[in-house]
Amino acid sequence: MSTTSPGGPVRWLNPDEERAWRAFLRAMVAVQTGTARDLAAAGLSEADYEVLSTLSERPDHTSTLGEQADKMGWSRSRLSRHASRMEARGLLRRAPDPNDGRGCLLALTPEGLEALEAATPAHLESVRRHFVDRLAPEDLTAIEQVARKLTGPS
Repeated sequence: MSTTSPGGPVRWLNPDEERAWRAFLRAMVAVQTGTARDLAAAGLSEADYEVLSTLSERPDHTSTLGEQADKMGWSRSRLSRHASRMEARGLLRRAPDPNDGRGCLLALTPEGLEALEAATPAHLESVRRHFVDRLAPEDLTAIEQVARKLTGPS
């Protein structure tokens, strides 16, 4: 194994760091796999649910594609392709953005809101079963603190 990289010496993980990293990955995969499977049974993907739920929280259930992509951590092109598939299923509609000639607005349709409302109880139960109910309140607090550190400025 090489001990250097283009940026200098490689900083290998010590055993504690490696165990923590692998445990974090396994936990993320386990929770995400369970909740994704449960959402699929309700007819939505995780991405569908994220788009629908965030649009439902917006005034007029509408957002620019750029704002939505930023909120989801996706590129605009990735969200645009996904939105096209959701539009074909009647879950949202796209319209030109009057403030940006190159952009578009994403708007939740009545069918999309209905799909979201139908899936939400099962999704919340899934989140509880795969995550919340397995942890003590202090674990949830610790996870929130860690998440804030991992998602904040580096």
